[in-house]
Amino acid sequence: QVRALHKIMALFSANSIAAVNNSDTRIAGCFLTGIPGLEQLHIWLSIPFCIMYIAALAGNGILICVILSQAILHEPMYIFLSMLASADVLLSTTTMPKALANLWLGYSHFSFDGCLTQMFFIHFLFIHSAVLLAMAFDCYVAICSPLRYVTILTSKVIGKIVTAALSRSFIIMFPSIFLLEHLHYCRINIIAHAFCEHMGIAHLSCSDISINVWYGLAAALLSTGLDIMLITVSYIHILQAVFRLLSQDARSKALSNCGSHICVILLFYVPALFSVFAYRFGGRNIPCYVHILLANLYVVIPPMLNPVIYGVRTKQILEGAKQMFSNLAKGSK
Repeated sequence: QVRALHKIMALFSANSIAAVNNSDTRIAGCFLTGIPGLEQLHIWLSIPFCIMYIAALAGNGILICVILSQAILHEPMYIFLSMLASADVLLSTTTMPKALANLWLGYSHFSFDGCLTQMFFIHFLFIHSAVLLAMAFDCYVAICSPLRYVTILTSKVIGKIVTAALSRSFIIMFPSIFLLEHLHYCRINIIAHAFCEHMGIAHLSCSDISINVWYGLAAALLSTGLDIMLITVSYIHILQAVFRLLSQDARSKALSNCGSHICVILLFYVPALFSVFAYRFGGRNIPCYVHILLANLYVVIPPMLNPVIYGVRTKQILEGAKQMFSNLAKGSK
């Protein structure tokens, strides 16, 4: 009976997709197939993805609440950290519910405009690179110019940094929408992915998409690549300043404060750069399901681990969490 039910569902899916393929993609919308090549494992894969998504929401939600509720954490470093946590929540929420629907149902349907909207928010919410750069600058000022820290990182400056990060993300993302809107689309409307992303939509087109490919690569290099260079320069100066310290305790404390940030940087950049270059240049050497599986893991694993890294390694956040839960326990009584 179970096998018969699966056959009926597969036949229904195939007929539905074929019917939609008989009309224009802009009108008919797009079908997302989940992780092609691993269809037999979709249900099993959905279990860890669902657990990681819930853990990411819970961890980042607690982190944001701790930072907002504890006055001692209203400092530039923790403001940037709350911004990173907010971006993690929004990014995983933009992608995971639809991805889980794909894994559970075998496919899911999106209108063309809905697909563009999801793509916009996915790429727009990748402001992590700018936030990590801001956190590196904060660490640089705290260690290299501690006496000027309060005068440099004022509320006004922090507001400008946040505005610049959001504006840059929007400016980089907007041309992608323009380029996709001006492509000519064929009747093929199946995206072999768990969520809508730039190159997945571009591959539905009959037009030459070389501009899309090179723009995506240039945007990644000019934004993320530039951020990596600036973060590297910041940490070169930070390490030089740290190793000039005469006190071993002061040196250990400074390295510990930057340790969490370095862990998050590696967690963000290593899989991101691998995914970008492997997707564009890996071609047939890397199976399609590997790219898609990594992309899905990328939007849940860093958001899940970031609160753990900062919660375990940052004493102020750990103490703030204890104080917040203590106040909640007292209030419930």
